[in-house]
Order: sequence, then structure tokens, then C-alpha cells
Amino acid sequence: MSATAFERFFARVCKAAGIESQQELARLLGVNRSAVTQAKRRGVVPAAWPDRLARHYGYDAQWLETGEASFRNRTACQEAEVSRAFSEDEFSAVPKVRARLCAGGGSFESGAEVEEYYAFRRQWLSRKGRADSMVLMDIFGNSMEPEIREGDTALIDQSQQNVIAGGIYAVGLEDTVMVKRVEKRPGALVLLSDNRDYSPIVLQGEEISQARVIGKVVWIGREYR
Repeated sequence: MSATAFERFFARVCKAAGIESQQELARLLGVNRSAVTQAKRRGVVPAAWPDRLARHYGYDAQWLETGEASFRNRTACQEAEVSRAFSEDEFSAVPKVRARLCAGGGSFESGAEVEEYYAFRRQWLSRKGRADSMVLMDIFGNSMEPEIREGDTALIDQSQQNVIAGGIYAVGLEDTVMVKRVEKRPGALVLLSDNRDYSPIVLQGEEISQARVIGKVVWIGREYR
């Protein structure tokens, strides 16, 4: 049986980048592991992937797609620039945990175990908050649509727990971690959904102490399918 387009692409990326697994490929592309699994199942390669690797790492997009030409298409000077840009001094590794933020009415997949790490520029993170307090979590549910959609990945700064009206926060409530807009009102804490099909959650009295503001959502990543 002949190799699929995905298998040939994967083999070329392994050769160019020195990777060995689909999880490493997902990290290299900046996509969820599920996207790589789906591509392998279909036997095809999303058109944006070769271009992304060419743009960020200097590989030749045509070689990645077809196997023709050299896998390098940049001058030595450009390659050195790419290498410097991805040095540890300029990037922070942000953990992505197993737990998922609930944007709906159900429970969430719990677990603080780190699944993998994603690289973000330190300078960019410093504009958002504290890099050492950042964590990534996937979104489950549709209560925050259209602003946040199911399958998005949220970057949460756990150092920002003071509520700013209208801000979007990860909030722990009983056995669920939710993503909601949070407002403080006289004698109440209100969790608001952007999706009007969901009613506000109004916490009063002792209920307020049961809510835990985990951190502020400072960025959302979305994979288009």
C-alpha cells in the first residue's frame, strides 16, 4: 500500500526537524494533537501547514508538500535569525493542562497534569501579565459563543484574580471550572455568558465565597477546521 500524502509529509518533517512523534509535530505546528490525528486519518495535509513551517523555520514549502527541491530555502543569515528568535532567552514554555474550561452547563474534564508545553515570546507574555503564572486550557461548551468557541484554547493568567467588570475569567464553582464574564454587584457576584441561551449565574451571600476566581483569560487560540 502506497504512503498517504500525510505520511510522506510527516516523514519529511521528521527528517528536517529531527522529530519522531505526531505529538512533536503538533507542537511544531502550534496545533492540537487531535488536528494531527484527523489529518493522518484522512491521509491529507492542510494547505497551511507547509507554509507555516516554511515561514517559521525556513523549510521549503514545496519540498514539504511534494518532496521536490531542498528542504532548506533560506540563506544562512536568515536561518541564523530564525535560530536566534527561538532561543530559550526569548521564549517561555507555558504548560497546557488536562483540565478543560466549561463553557456550558456540564462538568469538566478534571486534572492538573501537564499534557504539553507551548512556546510564547516572553516580551509578549509580559504585556499580558505574569509569564510564570500562565496556563493553557481547552474550552468545552458553547455558552461563550461567538466570542469563545468550543475547541478554542484559552491562555489564563492566574496572577490576575481581581475582577475587572466585563473581563473573562476562569472561575471554579463546586465541581466545575467555568469560563465566564464576571461582574461584581452590590451583594452579588454575577457570571455572565455571551450566548444568550444561557442565563446569568447570580451568587449571593455565602455562595460568593464558594466561587474561586482562578485567573483572567488574556488570549484565545483557535484552530480552523
